[in-house]
Amino acid sequence: MATNSRIEWTEATWNPVAGCSIISPGCTNCYAMRMAERLELMGQPKYTGLTRRSGGRPKWNGHVHIDQASLNTPYQWKQGKMIFVNSMSDLFQDGVPLDFVEQVFNVMADCSHHVFQILTKRSSNLLKWSSQLVWPENVWMGVSVENAEYKYRIQNLRKTGAKTKFISFEPLLGDVGDLDLSNIDWAIAGGESGPSARFMDPDWVRSIRDQCVSSEVAFHFKQWGGVNKKRTGRILDGRTWDEFPDKKAA
Repeated sequence: MATNSRIEWTEATWNPVAGCSIISPGCTNCYAMRMAERLELMGQPKYTGLTRRSGGRPKWNGHVHIDQASLNTPYQWKQGKMIFVNSMSDLFQDGVPLDFVEQVFNVMADCSHHVFQILTKRSSNLLKWSSQLVWPENVWMGVSVENAEYKYRIQNLRKTGAKTKFISFEPLLGDVGDLDLSNIDWAIAGGESGPSARFMDPDWVRSIRDQCVSSEVAFHFKQWGGVNKKRTGRILDGRTWDEFPDKKAA
């Protein structure tokens, strides 16, 4: 199922895969774990059996559901949209077979009137599979980097065949330091939101923004986050930052 999205940097979500596993600190408070549990309680089979209870909260249990029927969804949208692929999962996790990833890429190539935005924390799988994939112009490929320890994901991304490459520094959990932004088209930054949201120092965000400006990389500031993200808003030094890559689908 694809739905309209309230995520600031996209217009819709499309989830051909559901379920995931926790692999780094950015996963700890993932909103998708809470959403998957809620959808299971609402009786949606696609999200059944994907989480377990730990410490009073839902956590991914590593199970993955492949939703073959959802491959038809982008064809049903006649007007072009920006579509976040797998907001409830990670297309490049071990539980997703390469042949299904190839099917997803074929759909994206067929639906050239859309822009598809993919994010992964599994940059090693992304790099390993990149040469086996045909990269359409309308696919934007990104990696999540929550602190300096995971900057290696950017280097893996840079080596892929994606035409448009981006980084999501969300949830931003530490100072990422100096960044090599060569061949990177876009950066998103944002604080963690929801229950147990962790601290984000404004100077961590300013450092990313300033490096993007210096490197002529589009910068998008999504939110300050916190328990009430509407209250904290998304104004950074007196303005919103809503930049997108110049490179659009051909």
